[in-house]
Amino acid sequence: MNALGITLTLVVFYLFSELHARKRAFYTNPVLLSIITIALILKWFGIPYGSYMDSAVILKFLLGPAVVSLAVPVYRGRGTIKAYAKEIVVGIVVGGTTAILTAFYMAKALGGSERVLLSIAPKSVTTAIAIGISGKIGGIPALTAVLVITTGLLGNAFAPELLSLFKVKDRIARGLATGVSSHGLGTARIILEDELAGAVSGLAMALNGVFTALILPYLIEVLK
Repeated sequence: MNALGITLTLVVFYLFSELHARKRAFYTNPVLLSIITIALILKWFGIPYGSYMDSAVILKFLLGPAVVSLAVPVYRGRGTIKAYAKEIVVGIVVGGTTAILTAFYMAKALGGSERVLLSIAPKSVTTAIAIGISGKIGGIPALTAVLVITTGLLGNAFAPELLSLFKVKDRIARGLATGVSSHGLGTARIILEDELAGAVSGLAMALNGVFTALILPYLIEVLK
């Protein structure tokens, strides 16, 4: 099997992780820089994206176990999470609805077509769920996938800094805000800084996916 994809991904990510460890800033975010660098390398050397993905398939496979492993910090923090169950549920309902409405109306204000509006509405849940929702409500699944990834990248790069800027210090609130707004990539960032916040973020990501899948098809009928 061609090892180009996995080797390139691991080497580039390792280098930028080391850079981020030495210079912690949003512009040294290893996920964002790795994506940009790998995209440029593929472009410069004329390497088809399909070939790259075929050779990095093991990393794609490991995404599943990585997501499931978020259950470990959730289990460890189950006592605290249970104590804040009501707040978490309210946060998911309010945050999930706000994410839909702000994306929808901002795109509408900028002159987005109806299909664009339907594509951007589910951008704050994980890609697999968002694509399914987008197809069901009449959006463009491919565009939704791009918007979901962009949302996650922004959360991974800026979420903790924005929360600190607005003086959000509560660990539950930080995790809840990150998970609801920027799903897996945001969770991957905040769990490195605080395991409890990461646990709440992972839980919020999952529950918000379910909530959005249930409510968005009906909410869109009201918004149209």
